[in-house]
Amino acid sequence: MDLSNLKPAAGSTNTTKRIGRGTGSGKGGTSTRGHKGQKSRSGYSKKVGFEGGQMPLQRRVPKFGFKPLNRVEYKGINLETLQELADAQKLTKIDLEVLRGAGLVARKHLVKILGRGTLRAKLDVEAHAFSKTAEDAITTAGGTAVKL
Repeated sequence: MDLSNLKPAAGSTNTTKRIGRGTGSGKGGTSTRGHKGQKSRSGYSKKVGFEGGQMPLQRRVPKFGFKPLNRVEYKGINLETLQELADAQKLTKIDLEVLRGAGLVARKHLVKILGRGTLRAKLDVEAHAFSKTAEDAITTAGGTAVKL
């Protein structure tokens, strides 16, 4: 065996159809495109969402909703979560570092304390915002709510 008689395995390669090379090729004339119509022309490309002239779905369905550009989004944390955290780690002060350490918020999040649950521990809580009920609950328990 030498390099002059190497061949690919039988059936592993196909010859490509040479379309549009005359009638003798068997694929001449219309070059497998059929007669007339949009798809037979050169340069044809269908737009995304095109439905053959029918009104496309993205234009049939009504638009709704609105998101203001200057919206401030907070990550909400409830009082019950703070109580569990205080019980588990024996804390008197909860700030962003404690919440990040517990895996409740990421570095980029703004934190808002919400009022679901009861707070029994006297806690000093630091966050970006507080709901009215949460702030009241923290102060009635003897703690302080500090806005950052």
